[in-house]
Amino acid sequence: MRAAHQPPRELLLDADRLFPADARTRSIARALYAEIAGLPIISPHGHTDPAWFATDAPWDNATELLLAPDHYIFRMLYSQGVDLDALRVPRRDGVVPATDPRDAWRLFAGHYDLFRGTPSHLWLDHVFAEVFGLDRRLDAASADHYYDAINAALATDAFRPRALFERFNIDFLATTEGADDPLDHHAAIRASGWGGRVVTTYRPDSVIDVEHEVFSDALESFARLTGEDVHGWAGYLAAHRKRRADFRAAGATATDHGFATARTANLSTSECEALFGRIVGGTWDASDAELFRAQMLTEMAKMSVEDGMTMQIHPGSCRNHNAKLFASHGRDKGADIPLRTEYVTALKPMLDVVGNEPELTVILFTLDESTYARELAPLAGHYPCLRLGPAWWFHDSPEGMRRFREMTTETAGFYNTVGFNDDTRAFLSIPARHDVARRVDCAFLARLVAEGRLQDWEAAELAYELTNGLVRKAYKLDAAAPATREAA
Repeated sequence: MRAAHQPPRELLLDADRLFPADARTRSIARALYAEIAGLPIISPHGHTDPAWFATDAPWDNATELLLAPDHYIFRMLYSQGVDLDALRVPRRDGVVPATDPRDAWRLFAGHYDLFRGTPSHLWLDHVFAEVFGLDRRLDAASADHYYDAINAALATDAFRPRALFERFNIDFLATTEGADDPLDHHAAIRASGWGGRVVTTYRPDSVIDVEHEVFSDALESFARLTGEDVHGWAGYLAAHRKRRADFRAAGATATDHGFATARTANLSTSECEALFGRIVGGTWDASDAELFRAQMLTEMAKMSVEDGMTMQIHPGSCRNHNAKLFASHGRDKGADIPLRTEYVTALKPMLDVVGNEPELTVILFTLDESTYARELAPLAGHYPCLRLGPAWWFHDSPEGMRRFREMTTETAGFYNTVGFNDDTRAFLSIPARHDVARRVDCAFLARLVAEGRLQDWEAAELAYELTNGLVRKAYKLDAAAPATREAA
């Protein structure tokens, strides 16, 4: 047995990683995976920066690309007492700490053992080995070797954003922009003549959530971009319709909504007008803010019936739990914590309005795994408009993916799910994340074959559907943009 102080130096990726341990089931999984491993990547929901693809400028260094933007990495380091300034994580005012990027990388490398057993370890080792061709394990001794090798690669044309997009075999990638975003980067991508399909997603949270710290400024930008009176209920809804049309013109096929709860509402027009008056008049309280978010989920669903955009609902995160860190570094710094989330009564007002619309697709996500079998699978297994999003965020992991399949398949089946999306800011990890999902799905299907619950040809068909077919259908990627249906 190798002594603890003499670890192996090689970086090795097991060809059968994440496959079942028993030989027969592993063999089935391996065969299924071989059929779908090379399929194009479809990334219909994520947070990569469209400026990367608009400018095609090279990244500066390993720290700026792989470490400073990735909250999966720095939240773990922060939990062990590492200061975010020492990792060059930008502060709330946009100022980048003066820490030398090489020193930040050395600090990360010296703590790489913290990630053992985590999905970040799987993703990063995949990036290091498959994208950069590194064959030594990352640790304090190899930190400079990694930093120099990655920086040398990033200085070449082969590692510019568009070249990597093509190398990764990405067929479709969606970014996410706010309702007050002018979409200039997406316009630049289209004008460039580059053939990569990078589109946007409509995320109007900042002009819906009055408790969001940028609500007032975002609402003013919303007004300027649309030319509508967004301080009146009718004008506010008209502004959303205009912006949705702008996003569709930029290639968007989906919207996205992320609030603390899944609550929806179905108020009368007069009730909406009175509520909105309190919102824009500054006389609202917390219950008004929650009710307005609830009503706007229903309004967004009705607009999706009109314009055909797929609707994604991402509830259940207590944002910015660490008040001190939020004050110093702002949002998305690893301090969002999952909440208990209820769906059955929360969604009913919206479903009473649009639940039986067969052309509408509403994709539900959760951070509360206790709802999979009790609420989400039965809902998606009944309502024509509902589909289940994949294991998300804290559960975007091998065990999380397995639990998702185990707890939803018997009630919702496979075809009321939508395949995988990576929901990431970390562009270079996209192939790694999709590879993990493909391997876990093949392992799950292999078990069903081994247990006599699926035929091998059925499993092969399902492996394709879970990789490509279901996501294309859910996000309407192969259909022409639908004609707008008049609002009722």
